[in-house]
Amino acid sequence: MVGTLINVGTVLAGTAIGTAVGPRLPERVQQRVLAGIGMVTLAIGIDLALAWGRQDTSTETPLYVLGGILLGGIAGEAIGIERRLEGVGDMLQARLSGAHEHSTVSEGFVTASLLFCVGSLTVLGSIQDGLTGDYDLLATKAVLDGFASIALAATLGWGVGLAAITVLVVQGAITLCASLFDDILVGEALAVLTSAGGITIIGIALKLLDIKDVKVGNFLPALVIAPALVGLVSLL
Repeated sequence: MVGTLINVGTVLAGTAIGTAVGPRLPERVQQRVLAGIGMVTLAIGIDLALAWGRQDTSTETPLYVLGGILLGGIAGEAIGIERRLEGVGDMLQARLSGAHEHSTVSEGFVTASLLFCVGSLTVLGSIQDGLTGDYDLLATKAVLDGFASIALAATLGWGVGLAAITVLVVQGAITLCASLFDDILVGEALAVLTSAGGITIIGIALKLLDIKDVKVGNFLPALVIAPALVGLVSLL
């Protein structure tokens, strides 16, 4: 859990710095900051999405990713994952900011939670930490999340810091259950997970760049369904 605790600390520290600096910046500068983090997020997402053409993959790998994204989106829409995440953010916003006060607490919480908890570093780093106690990957992720927190908090406010709770719950759970994933997320299954995660990160970038809100939260089941399809086909 050491890596996860470090990650939580960098998110909180980054949020503190961002909320202190953000109000001092002109609105046009805040918009440029958000656009900058959006472009970097897009580049990271594309790089991860292209994992379907790397080592240990096959010509069917993109089909697993496509199937996972489509089925995951349908499942997430039926469950209403994005709506539930926004509901949590809205509840915190109403209680902590005032029901009639304009605030970006909910947007900051949802956007940061998705950005910090979707991706291969989250899964692989947590598994490595849980199995061997080596938290190097999570330490790297923590640094990246810290800088992202500064940029997001400068424009979206302190709601970004609430994502530390999501990081603690998600990464902590994966770390504690690491032994369950050790023999599953290897080879093509890992590539599919990475690629599906990259595509969802591209969705986050589209929202940050104010291009389209694709409700990324509803695609989270794809991170489970895509590698599950690989395992299912291998059994047939």
